[in-house]
Parts: sequence; C-alpha cells; structure tokens
Amino acid sequence: MIYKWESIKMRKPDFENILLILNREKPKRPTLFEFFMNQKLYEEVSGIKDPEKIDMARIKTFEKLGYDYTTFHCSFVFQRNERAHDKSVSLNENPTISDKKSFEEYPWPDAEKFDYSKLEKIAPEIPDGMKLIVPGPGGVLENVISLVGFDNLCFMQLDEPELMKNICDAVGSRLLKHYEIVSAFDTVGALISNDDWGFKTQTMLGPALMREYIIPWHIKIAEAAHKAGKPVILHSCGNLAELMDDIVNVIKYDGKHSYEDNIKPVEEAYEELCGKIAVMGGIDLDFICRSTPEQVYERSKAMLKRSSERGAYALGSGNSIPEYVPVKNYYAMISAVKDS
Repeated sequence: MIYKWESIKMRKPDFENILLILNREKPKRPTLFEFFMNQKLYEEVSGIKDPEKIDMARIKTFEKLGYDYTTFHCSFVFQRNERAHDKSVSLNENPTISDKKSFEEYPWPDAEKFDYSKLEKIAPEIPDGMKLIVPGPGGVLENVISLVGFDNLCFMQLDEPELMKNICDAVGSRLLKHYEIVSAFDTVGALISNDDWGFKTQTMLGPALMREYIIPWHIKIAEAAHKAGKPVILHSCGNLAELMDDIVNVIKYDGKHSYEDNIKPVEEAYEELCGKIAVMGGIDLDFICRSTPEQVYERSKAMLKRSSERGAYALGSGNSIPEYVPVKNYYAMISAVKDS
C-alpha cells in the first residue's frame, strides 16, 4: 500500500470528538491527536511556504490530515541566555539565574503585556467544527531548568531552597496567568500543559520535591482551565509512574500525552489508565521511524481496535512528528483512522 496524505479521506472537523475523549468517553469516530509536526510537513500539505504565515499553514495541515483541532502557539516566553541551536542541547547550558541577585535582576515577563489578539483575529480562518488547542511556552519545571540549569537546580534545592521556591513561584505564577488569558478565548477548545518531568527511569526531581515546588502550580493551571470550561492535557516526557496518581487525582488533568516503549508501551498504559484519564497519542516515535509503513499502520489500527469500545483514546505519536520521521510512516499511522 502507498501511503500519501492525498489518499487520506478528508473528514469534516468536529471538536466534539476531542471533548468526548478528554471526558473519558467514546468519540463519534476514530480521532487523531498530535502536539506538533514540522515545517517541511506543514509546507508540503498546506502548500504555504511563507514563514510569516505559519499559523495558516498549521491550520490547513491539521484540517487536511483529518484532525479536529490545530495546536496554536502564542508569543509569551521567558527570556534566557543564548544557547546552541543544535538538535539537542545540555540541560546545563548557559544558565541565566544563579543567585538571588540574578533572580532579582531577571526581566520577568508579564503575560498581560503580551499580544494574544491573534487568538481572536484567526477566528475567520478556522474551519467550521475546529478549535484551537493552545500550549504554554514550556512548563514550570522546564522553564526553571532552562533558567537555572539542571545541575545547579539540584544543588540549589539543598543549598538555597528558598531561592528555588522563589524561582518556581515566579515561573509558575506567570504561566498560570498565560493559561487564564488563553482559556478565555472562544476559539480555544482545550489547553496543553507541556512540562517534561522525567528521564527514562525516574522523574528529574524526586516526587517529594515535585510535590513541593512544581505540582502546586500545575494544580492551579488545571483549575484555571476547568473554571473556564476547558479541558487540559498534560504533555510530559519521561517515567512518571511515581506521580501518576498526582496527575490523575490531585492535579486532575483530563488527558496525558507522551509515551515511549522503553518506559511503557501505550498499549499497557491504556489498560492502566483507561477510565482514569484520556490517553492521547502514544505510538512510539522510535517505532514509527524504524518500522515499515505496514507495521506502523497495523499497530495503529490495533490500538484503535483496543480502544474502540471504551474510548478515551486518540491516535497519534508518542511525542511529535519531527523532520526525521519518514513521512510515509507518519501517513501510514494516520491512515488507520479511515479504516477503523
């Protein structure tokens, strides 16, 4: 079988499917979920090559490939020192904050001073039935590590715990304001709280430290989303087994995204989490890259069959679709929805 995006039957967007899944129910039809793709794919599918029109390219791509939403990024961001623009960078590279003085001198952003108007202006371009899903500029832990450096943060929690708390609170409070602003727009149907918490074998910080410094802000973010009537998905990489109860029952996230076979295959995760939280995506990225299109298609189809009666699942990758993913394998994955 030849897998091309042109052969994927376009479906009318219906965001209700995403809402049903995040409510741990059965969608009206097999449903797709992806955090983001890549510039080359956006250009190929949308036909839009102007980098100034990336928002339109993303909307057109998600629509043409059969998604019920598009992820949409805002300009709010935390400034940090220049870092290498490589495919991967050190978690310790060129930290911005190292002590109380640099903390106080740091130009902390004010979310209310950023321009969110494009969330309203883009409304005429959003296809009927489609909504926006908006992430943050990284999460609480991600931004703290970016500003401080991972090794420095580990020392700081022992040497200067008050400074660590002040930094976490400064980041968390500003992310909370970002989500409060975003969730008020009618074009926005759901939020993504994107914050990588773990390595392959454990969380970056111990569970006790996560509960002391990081999780309280995630609770507030989820509460803000729910107060606005919007579900929120946690995108977090790593082994979060020790914090899964917090994610489900304390923070009360509606969906969990990011899965890896080396940690726990999505099939196993679905059996454990079904009925507790929606499982979004999960087809292992390494598997997608190394397998044949037919193998990717069959695993995707089997995952849809597994969840067909119980719901609370949307098909997608375990993380995202970067440029190195063989495009025919990606198309093989999403082709499974039309045959299920």
